[in-house]
Amino acid sequence: MSATCEFQAKDYRSDLKPIWCPGCGDFSVVASIYRALAAIGRPPHEIAFVSGIGCSSRIPGYTTAYGFNSVHGRALPIAQGIKLSSPELLVLAAGGDGDGFSIGGGHIAHAIRRNMDLTYIVMDNQIYGLTKGQLSPTSQKGRITCTSHYGSLEAPVNPLLYVLAYGAGFVAQASPTDIAGMAAIIEEAIRYPGFAFVNIQSPCVTYGEEAQQIKGLKAISESLAALGHDSADRLAAMDLAQHYGSKLHLGVFYRDPDPAPTYGDLVRDRQALLSQGALPKERILDLFIKS
Repeated sequence: MSATCEFQAKDYRSDLKPIWCPGCGDFSVVASIYRALAAIGRPPHEIAFVSGIGCSSRIPGYTTAYGFNSVHGRALPIAQGIKLSSPELLVLAAGGDGDGFSIGGGHIAHAIRRNMDLTYIVMDNQIYGLTKGQLSPTSQKGRITCTSHYGSLEAPVNPLLYVLAYGAGFVAQASPTDIAGMAAIIEEAIRYPGFAFVNIQSPCVTYGEEAQQIKGLKAISESLAALGHDSADRLAAMDLAQHYGSKLHLGVFYRDPDPAPTYGDLVRDRQALLSQGALPKERILDLFIKS
């Protein structure tokens, strides 16, 4: 890491102008990311930002960090590879609810169980925006879209319960209804030593329903801090997460008070023991299994 240097939010903003629809919630999300990165203080060349495909996946291009706009649903495998090959980098991944919980849904479980030290930011608007308003995995049952004229027959995925059940050490939710709070949550997620997940309710002004716009989100918003929620209590976090879709709880649902070693830590520990001759090579696989 480079010597301490003071950075401002503008230092992370590229010259590429966002082309989202006017009023899109993602404008507030990227502004919050700039603020969070400035608070962290890492220079842009020490940050890698990976995304999948979708409206929100344009974000790496709007930053001055190293950016990788990958294929649909594959941001996490690529982000993990970057972190393992260059552990000194601060690695973030971004995508939408379709990108993350449809084609990319299987990757989240493995990033969590490995406890890769990266931050995954999902902009959840319950719709496919870039491809013109089809149902997404988080769309509410009964929702009518351009490709579901009789309404969705499927129950929605609950992103918060999903990641909590898989054992994520840091789980939070934010919204453009509170930009300062969103920036603080993203900063806390980045500082967490392990896999951190932030679900952001980011309204789609073009295809989103009225109840999912800023006014509607404000009406169902509740601060977890104001509720007196203990973010060290995983079961309490899971109980609150059950209200996804009917209430918008903002804040940190769960933060493991005793974070487990990251996958990178375990790899480096094994490499150190091997280089010191403290372990015979045939025992390496056995130790990985037991870890």
